[in-house]
Amino acid sequence: MRALVLHGFGDLRVEQRQRPEPAPDEVLISTIATGICGSDLHGFTGENGRRHPGQIMGHETAARIVELGSSVDGGLQPGQLVTVNPVIACGRCPACQARTEQHCATKRLIGVDPSLVSMFAEYVAVPARNLVRLADDLPAELGALVEPLAVAYHALRRGGLAANDRLLVLGGGPIGQSVIVAAGHTGPTSVMVSEPDPGRRALCERLGAVALDPKAAPLTEQLADLGGPATVAVDAVGSSASLGDALDATVTGGRVVLVGMASPQLDLAAYRVSVDERTVIGSFTYPADEFAAMAAYVSSAPASIGELISERVTLDGAQRAFEQLTNRSPAPGKVLITF
Repeated sequence: MRALVLHGFGDLRVEQRQRPEPAPDEVLISTIATGICGSDLHGFTGENGRRHPGQIMGHETAARIVELGSSVDGGLQPGQLVTVNPVIACGRCPACQARTEQHCATKRLIGVDPSLVSMFAEYVAVPARNLVRLADDLPAELGALVEPLAVAYHALRRGGLAANDRLLVLGGGPIGQSVIVAAGHTGPTSVMVSEPDPGRRALCERLGAVALDPKAAPLTEQLADLGGPATVAVDAVGSSASLGDALDATVTGGRVVLVGMASPQLDLAAYRVSVDERTVIGSFTYPADEFAAMAAYVSSAPASIGELISERVTLDGAQRAFEQLTNRSPAPGKVLITF
């Protein structure tokens, strides 16, 4: 089979690898499309230390079942359209028993763990329990949107988003866009996004948000013209500047969810948290039930959810796509590698 291998930082190569055989509790899947995540870009550049040369990355995927391991049942059949929850948890520890699998101390992440052949490959063997079925009539590539939507949905749930909240999203890239879509599932009355790139602002507006240009005027002034500060902010960038903007743009006692990962170290205006009693909440991955909820949402969502996808490339075009994305020439939305 063909696979996209991180040969070295900044160097992706298409190589031939042995097609895997599923273990008794695994399922062999044929990849249809896999999204390029921001964490894959950090892995490509070597910025975050979470990807390693020789690794096959990728974790946002849509696929079809090819073969079942000898002990797999549960209604899975060859030919079914599926997506893959990349969080492989032990299933036995207190966190797993509490259904917070993302907190499992021994979890492995497909696309992150270098020992796992991941979703930038034509065929992948994955634990059957990590497969989530999608509607048979769903446009197959949309299954690759489930994982980023699960990240977004979890961030909103961590922030306690309710119907009467005013939501501000810092950053209108693919995760920020996913937050806008997931917010439509949760139902706040007002969604605003701060994004400097005009193409991304236009896409966010098509998704239903009020898009603000942070270069045009201070966010606090722009929000005042729209009725006042946000009650909940989601920082989908993860820089000191974006976190500062999130704190400034929320009400006293407001909530700020940090889901962006642009920098591992951030400066924090401590008094904006302590004196004003704001809550800063971390968010990363998701429990299995939230991932399944987003799979169900995508299966029934209107076709307009496809607006999240801006570009499709083949394995042979992946190196160029990664170079463009890391050289600050972003596509407005998600870029998929198709198989």
